Amino acid sequence: MSADHKKCTHLLQVASLDPPKLSQSVHREECTQCFDDQDTTHGISVCLTCFNGGCMSAERHHAQTHWKKTGHLFSADVKRIIKKKDEKSLGQRVEDSEPPLKMTKLAILEERDVEKYDYYTSVRCWACDTFIGKDDSPKIPSMISSVLTSPSSARQSEVKAWEEEILPCEHTLTLDQLPLSTQPIAEARDATCSSCDLKSNLWLCLTCGSLGCGRAQFGVMNGGNGHGLAHYQTSGHPIAVKLGTITPEGNADIYCYSCDDSKLDPSLYTHLSTFGINLAAQTKTESSITEMQIEHNLNYDFSLTNEEGKALEPIHGKGLTGLRNLGNSCYMASILQVVFALQEFRKRYYALESTRAQDHAETCPEPLPADCVECQMRKIADGLLSGRYAVPSPSDAITSSGAEATDPIATTFQQGLKPSTFKSLIGKGHPEFSTMKQQDSEEFLGYFVSVLRRDWKKRGGEDPTRIFSYTTSQRLQCTECQKVRYRTDESDVLSVSVPAIDKGKDPQTEKMLYRDILLTQCIDSLLAPETLKGYHCLSCERPVSAVKQTLVSSFPSVLVIHAKKFQLVNWVPAKLDIPLVLPDSDVLEFTEEHLGKGLQPGEEEMPEDKPAVQEASLPQFNETALAQLQAMGFPLIRCQKALLATGNTDDAEAAMEWLFGHMEDPNIDDPIPAATGSASSGPEPSTEQISMLCDMGFTSAHAKKALRETGSDMERAVEWLFSHPDDMGDDETGPAPAAQEIQSKPLPGSNSVPARYRLKAFISHKGPAVHSGHYVAHIRMPEASMDLDPQEEDQWVLFNDEKVVKADEESVNELKKLAYLYIFERV
Repeated sequence: MSADHKKCTHLLQVASLDPPKLSQSVHREECTQCFDDQDTTHGISVCLTCFNGGCMSAERHHAQTHWKKTGHLFSADVKRIIKKKDEKSLGQRVEDSEPPLKMTKLAILEERDVEKYDYYTSVRCWACDTFIGKDDSPKIPSMISSVLTSPSSARQSEVKAWEEEILPCEHTLTLDQLPLSTQPIAEARDATCSSCDLKSNLWLCLTCGSLGCGRAQFGVMNGGNGHGLAHYQTSGHPIAVKLGTITPEGNADIYCYSCDDSKLDPSLYTHLSTFGINLAAQTKTESSITEMQIEHNLNYDFSLTNEEGKALEPIHGKGLTGLRNLGNSCYMASILQVVFALQEFRKRYYALESTRAQDHAETCPEPLPADCVECQMRKIADGLLSGRYAVPSPSDAITSSGAEATDPIATTFQQGLKPSTFKSLIGKGHPEFSTMKQQDSEEFLGYFVSVLRRDWKKRGGEDPTRIFSYTTSQRLQCTECQKVRYRTDESDVLSVSVPAIDKGKDPQTEKMLYRDILLTQCIDSLLAPETLKGYHCLSCERPVSAVKQTLVSSFPSVLVIHAKKFQLVNWVPAKLDIPLVLPDSDVLEFTEEHLGKGLQPGEEEMPEDKPAVQEASLPQFNETALAQLQAMGFPLIRCQKALLATGNTDDAEAAMEWLFGHMEDPNIDDPIPAATGSASSGPEPSTEQISMLCDMGFTSAHAKKALRETGSDMERAVEWLFSHPDDMGDDETGPAPAAQEIQSKPLPGSNSVPARYRLKAFISHKGPAVHSGHYVAHIRMPEASMDLDPQEEDQWVLFNDEKVVKADEESVNELKKLAYLYIFERV
């Protein structure tokens, strides 16, 4: 569409335009339906009614599509051109520039765009196909100014410069101090831990003045034996300050063991004076926790050189586009690269060769594409798979791989795409994924799948996430009466525990080394029978021993394996580098012995739970397991929930693993609802609850069934709905379906054996814990053409944020053993 300068017949309507409100996002930097941006030839057209951003290329014309769909007449065309003095730095990321002299906070530095770029703007009327001059209406200059000066959508979603806000707590505000019983601390450099010989990483109890070493900081050589924490556990004194971090300005690392978080002490001067410490005379000698986090994270990098020290070769093309790190977003980038390497996701969301993408853009039910999951998934698919944005971005800086800029290979990394809109939408409302903090990639995959399924429920069509779904059959047999009980569960990720078997420390690094463990051994252990002591058999009506075994009832098209390599170190779950060895040729096979077949001839089922309504009360928890979990330092409510989730047996290890996987759940500390008999005997679900679930895209029958099955607990009902997508719910005109009918519904995947899988991708993590450090993805791709057609795949590609390189065989074989997530395709 070309706009000639002819008279607009809608000028009077310009006066009704309003500048963007503070709550509105202005999408001036990038099209909301593709990754064309304000730096491209045509720039971005910003709607002056809703402030949507659309591209103006002849190929995609998303701005024109927006006008046809909404009828919004006017837009401001925005094009950005770098100033000549800054041309040298074009394509260079902020992270690649010289770091500040002193790092004082976890922050994303904001570029001052107005100092680097010139902006060219014009206003057009789409109906008249013409431009409107600034003199044609007095409202035009103010509208253009408001579009350029309002916070852009990218800035709003990324946050200008974030840092973890540290506030006082009740324990720092109401601290009661005891008289000092030992000699005052004159100099921090002369102090030692009261329980060992450590002279660094020392924490002073602000209640009694006891001096104890901190917990070991992984990746930092200052050490720590946790004697400060031990003092809190015996004395109950909650507040401690780290010596060596105190400054005359009153800054210091202060930790509340009761809150288990860093806190602020407004009365630090007074509290230190009690122990003879003069705040004004202090000198900072140690790194703060924040500084150590930044320094540690900066050192987390996967080598971009091969065994000979040469830079790995950057590659570009279809399916080979990198994603820029938005600030701790590598966990999301690695998952996106992997899922869009799978054919089901490519077929579902990448429709460049058809009209499906354009059809959805014209009929999208959401007011803005930025608020539509379908639109954003199509945008990501187009960005990653089209090859349109996989172009080299030369830089004269020394690359992070360590190779000099004179190396032509080292200077051809991509600038990468910024998935800001996608991250903002997907994480919206989530207490963790809406933040700029590092997250667990396995947790994000589960959350991401649930968001896609919720969206699929609303709009129908194909559900690509079904490729991950499989079912397990749990068989429980009483050793006394020999009766059995079967339970079928649906999952998307197979989590296996990897045992840690020490083989001594590395003599050079002092780092603990572990023996190789076979992946097949971990799977066999997961599916092996286990004995439960103290199980209450409903047939015998007394505690007995029972044998429990979990087998696979149906196998998925794509098998995701989560390698759990954790150990409790100083009461903190730490990730261990345990080598996990895959089968030959990266092919995993499940046979008849792994298949669960359900109730067999001659087996007698245990009776169902008695439906009699009992007085509201909490269940009786296994005392032995509960005591073990509490001894590890977990709060009582979390221990109880872990036991309920793992069968309430004496298996404390299983409960502990459940705790590690759910420590970030927003409702982990909420009270446990009291039991009042079976769900079916409870009260009828309320109209309000059913309506809330229907607003999420579920049918009334489906919502009612979920609420009945979960005792009208809304959170559990939502989980039930996502785990039972094929259950059509209660019949509005008749009784609920019989148990036999429910069991006969088709299972996801296939129960045919042998089920053979070949490794398609793996996600690696470098760092002490899954919520810190760095994630990258290795994906097996076609070597010859790198196109989107399935064919012989024999080249591994490393996706490290925006850097996309050919991976050498040696590094793949080593990193494969230390991966965190494995993605296998059925062959």
